[in-house]
Amino acid sequence: MPFGFGEGDCAAGGATHKTVNFGNFRFPQFRESAYPTKSHAARRYRAMSAFGGAMSNAAAFREETFVDQTARPPNREEVLARYFRLREIGKLHHNDVVKFLTKDAIVHHARRLGLLQGKTFVLDSMDELTLAADLAIHTAPPDRSRAIDRYARAANLARGSEYAAVLEAMRNARFAVVKVLQRHPSVGLIVTDLAREIELWLVDVSLEASLPDGAAFATRYCTPDAFAMTVGVGIPVDRDALGRAIDAVPQLGRKPMAEAVQDRRFAEAVYRGAIADGAMEGVQLRDPLDDEAGHDEGR
Repeated sequence: MPFGFGEGDCAAGGATHKTVNFGNFRFPQFRESAYPTKSHAARRYRAMSAFGGAMSNAAAFREETFVDQTARPPNREEVLARYFRLREIGKLHHNDVVKFLTKDAIVHHARRLGLLQGKTFVLDSMDELTLAADLAIHTAPPDRSRAIDRYARAANLARGSEYAAVLEAMRNARFAVVKVLQRHPSVGLIVTDLAREIELWLVDVSLEASLPDGAAFATRYCTPDAFAMTVGVGIPVDRDALGRAIDAVPQLGRKPMAEAVQDRRFAEAVYRGAIADGAMEGVQLRDPLDDEAGHDEGR
């Protein structure tokens, strides 16, 4: 989706940045999957166990989504068909929820992420605005409602419908740092949510194609089916980047780790650090439904 303002490139600090004046602002299409370039993945996505210290409530999550690797793997084509169907519904919801965002909300989050200088966005990639949109959709201060909750109330979907189930899963999405353990024998990845100490079957065709075992990344995920799916971007993290994010919000150190990572300030700190480190330069955001078209052509 095009932006409703002029844009151009300018050199700054030896790097090329895109500058955008937010005159007649229109939101970009929210893309839901990250695809790291191979060279960048080798440099940035590293195995880590940076969530040291007490995790007092991790046991409560541990039994929640246990991956049974002894069961017969489901049919890959059937899982992919279900995955693409859920992705399609999720895309429709995200395209509708942006109608409940204001320009002020995006500007607020962009400024806190360091993407705004005066009234000009300064971006290494237009995809960086997706990080501001993610925060505006899925987070809010304690005394405010989230955009996704306002959208859910207005949509008033039929209880028990597929669309209602996906939206409810998206509303309950968790922010997490996950580590790839191995490929799932059917499709996708088996990952560990490091803070909650649970294993997940994560289906994401872009990440399956690009991430090696042992890679770690930050993302939101939801569980609309037997498997989990990403909801938004995947950010490469390593021990140092994660440590800086935790140090940036010292108030979170008093919370149990599973609660701390769900705090809106933690996601903001991770995103801000990724932008400052240039981590987003090696992440291509793409529409998973484009991968479906390629998948069908390859049959």
